[in-house]
Amino acid sequence: MKMVAAVSISSGLLAALVADCAATPALERCGLLFGREGMIDHVASAPNVAATPANSFEIDPAMLVAAHRAARGGGPQVIGHYHSHPTGRAWPSTRDALSAGGDGQLWLIVAGEEANLFRATAGGPVAGAFEALLLRVTA
Repeated sequence: MKMVAAVSISSGLLAALVADCAATPALERCGLLFGREGMIDHVASAPNVAATPANSFEIDPAMLVAAHRAARGGGPQVIGHYHSHPTGRAWPSTRDALSAGGDGQLWLIVAGEEANLFRATAGGPVAGAFEALLLRVTA
């Protein structure tokens, strides 16, 4: 994926994602982002299978494998994931930075009504693991 400074998402899709994150306000929610360069086209909520979902997330591995398998077969491309910070900011935590991997995937972080987008980048300027991207909300 070519590096871009802004990624678009529709207002309706972002609203649905924020509502999903609000569904369990005491637990981190998570899911997958699908799309193409510069555009998030679709999101899919995933079970959070982390041992401590109040302050961490782990996307269900079976769902993640199935999504990547479908993408290899011509289905929607997985471009990253989202997760919520129920008691924090919409900014990468130390735990997020440790698991980022520098693989160029998008990380959309939601806290309440706020959503911020990052790209996992080894040695990045945000927490040493990310670069901040503009999340462009479209009609």
